[in-house]
Amino acid sequence: MELITGVERNLLIETCEHDAFHLELRDDYSVPDEDGPFESWLRDEPVDYAFMKPWTQMVKRLTGEGRAVRRVRVVSHPHTPYIRWEHRTTPRNVEAGEDIRWLPRHTVPGELVFPFDGKDWWLMDGRLLAVGHTVAGRVTGHEIIDDPKCIAEAVALRDALWSLAIPHSEYRP
Repeated sequence: MELITGVERNLLIETCEHDAFHLELRDDYSVPDEDGPFESWLRDEPVDYAFMKPWTQMVKRLTGEGRAVRRVRVVSHPHTPYIRWEHRTTPRNVEAGEDIRWLPRHTVPGELVFPFDGKDWWLMDGRLLAVGHTVAGRVTGHEIIDDPKCIAEAVALRDALWSLAIPHSEYRP
């Protein structure tokens, strides 16, 4: 299986015509760019959020052009330190125009099935998937899927989770 890089995945997000949707299912993300800021936050020190700037600039540009960037985070309770930190950083995403919702894992209806072995994924315009692959908690690349059956399954799950999830402004960890 051939994987694309995070940079290549972001290029796909940038080319979406209407909507880019991200499903997050993990309670911890080992993203190298975040290691230092996360550790600073854990020590209650000032945090340099410069690592977020490329992402927030892209989101601001896309949403300014009328395209939607949405995300549902399915999270466990009690929250891990990483999820608490992620909640604290989310206003920067929202300010850029990203619509983020939270869904406590224990409230997900039992009949909902997470495809792709429970991996996170991006869905662009309801027609193309980029499924994240990890090794030891770090993303190693994204598998591109355009199979109509897989896409239909992802679209149905996206719509179900979006309707259940709590908007960031209303979510209290």
